[in-house]
Amino acid sequence: MADKLKITAVTCVKNEGPFLLEWIAFHQLIGVTDFLFYSNDCDDGTDMLLDALADLGHVTHLPNPAEGRNYQMEALKDAKAHSIVAQADWVWIADVDEFPNIHVGDHSFAALIEACGDPQTISLNFQFFANDDIDSFEDRPVIEQFTRSHNPDIWCGEAAIEVKSLVRNDFPLHYYGAHRPFFKPSVKKKQRPSWTDGSGRPVPHRFLVAANPRRIRRFPAAGARRFATLNHYALRSLDSYLVKNDRGDVNRENRAFDDTYWRERNDPAWEDLSIQRYLPALTARMDEFKAQANIGTLHEACVAAHRARRDALMEQKEYRDMHAQLRAASKLPPQEEAMLRDLGLLEETS
Repeated sequence: MADKLKITAVTCVKNEGPFLLEWIAFHQLIGVTDFLFYSNDCDDGTDMLLDALADLGHVTHLPNPAEGRNYQMEALKDAKAHSIVAQADWVWIADVDEFPNIHVGDHSFAALIEACGDPQTISLNFQFFANDDIDSFEDRPVIEQFTRSHNPDIWCGEAAIEVKSLVRNDFPLHYYGAHRPFFKPSVKKKQRPSWTDGSGRPVPHRFLVAANPRRIRRFPAAGARRFATLNHYALRSLDSYLVKNDRGDVNRENRAFDDTYWRERNDPAWEDLSIQRYLPALTARMDEFKAQANIGTLHEACVAAHRARRDALMEQKEYRDMHAQLRAASKLPPQEEAMLRDLGLLEETS
């Protein structure tokens, strides 16, 4: 394996400005050499910050090419032909709330690839990190603030947990999915790609061949995280979750808010501080970014816009109600709560 792998990360963003520097810095630390960002309809300064980072050579930033609502898949179709993807040794497709936590060697992608035996794809299971009663947005690393998750082997009573995938350039690619690549239908049985989990074990056959619709993007996490897992900070602070909901759905008036997504990911049963091994180098890298050109000023503008949007949302009754509902929500995932109720171990609530 070459000393310096060319690894390209591809992601889609909308109003993620306060979190960009951490995600880019973290991924640089684990060996990502190139970044391809697609943005759409940003009004918090995300696009301006990405343009400034692009001017300094840190990232490539493009408008999302989607003509409809399928932003991610249309961007991934476009990315496939982009030179920094086509010429990469490996491609990593993930969101800016997802952080690979690599447990082997120097904690880099290169160390993970070596530990897994240099397969053509490595798929890492999610570990969902809870909000854990953190209300206020703070401008400091997400990986430092949120430290509790579900049991990493079981999520909402399911042993199979979703993955994201690191893909080698010789994968017989049909197309990139958001969670895993798909190989060409013409690929013969003996030519199927070598594909491992985060322990270097072959992924389950039915996942490999996408035979089961329920398991196309997931497989059991037990035993699959020896070398790495994928920390997913889908909730962050309550402030940020309100802004995230507004970003994805700007018209909630007269509609009930469904807290299922929040409750499924807000299980604080397990403490895991292992990713904080990266913190000293991460904060130093972020400080380096902020000292370059106008990056620090643009980052602060994104932070201010994030807080201002939170304040504006809390002026609306719908979002005040949402805030109160989430703060009061059970820490039991809905599926687990239903099971306990069926067993008579949990009282009905009004």
